[in-house]
Amino acid sequence: MDFVTSKNYSLIKEKLKEEGKQNLHVLADFDRTLTKAFVNGKRIPSLISVLRDENYLTPDYPEKAKALYEKYHTIEKDPDIPKDQKRKEMRNWWTEHFALLIKSGLARKDVERAMESTNLSLRDGCPEFLRLLEENNIPLVILSSGGLGKESIEIFLEKRSLLYKNVAIISNAFEWDVQGRAKSIKEPIIHAMNKNETAVSDIPEIYEKVKDRKNILLLGDSISDIEMAEGFDYDTLMKIGFLNEDIEENLDIYKNEFDAVILNDSSMSPVNKLLEDII
Repeated sequence: MDFVTSKNYSLIKEKLKEEGKQNLHVLADFDRTLTKAFVNGKRIPSLISVLRDENYLTPDYPEKAKALYEKYHTIEKDPDIPKDQKRKEMRNWWTEHFALLIKSGLARKDVERAMESTNLSLRDGCPEFLRLLEENNIPLVILSSGGLGKESIEIFLEKRSLLYKNVAIISNAFEWDVQGRAKSIKEPIIHAMNKNETAVSDIPEIYEKVKDRKNILLLGDSISDIEMAEGFDYDTLMKIGFLNEDIEENLDIYKNEFDAVILNDSSMSPVNKLLEDII
């Protein structure tokens, strides 16, 4: 079975159905949540991993980027490290990586080429999910700490004709020079440990769309993604997690934190069914 629910799932679902689509907005991570975690048998950690693995930048970039990943990912996944320390280390990781990207000559054309890679794919059922939201005027806020930032997600969806008007993206963003090369990263830097909806209130055009929609459907592949809803005055919260690998070691943890869990990098079908029931 690729879909596991908690004892609270049915109760939350009935509450969302009762209050209807007009009171709902969706809050989602991007990498390995809306996208597949494995493509053609290859593990795809993020959009930026394609840039690293397919040699778009200087020859030394992949090795240096991998070294940063190996150093900081261990810290990110260690349950014994306090959150405050993790936040500090995640900011250090992203700050160092953005500096490396700029030094390695990142250009906007590299981002555009990378988003065409055959190693990137939306999760099965995700195009239908995005269309369901668009057809029913349900706002989707994508909160991503991705290293290629907002532009990469916009380009990725645009190339697939799925960048609908109801989609808002909050992520890191580069400043580009006149030649189209990255020259700096805009503050604040968003990383895995500080993604939450407090960022929404700082962006009026997004906040206006969701402020009166007090029910949230939250989607994420990491335990830390459940914090995305912090700072928002919601009434009802449905949390659906995507546990793509290491199922036996992590299932109990995910079942404790999420209201439902989709396993084995499988499709969005349970989410789509939930949406259809609410609609």
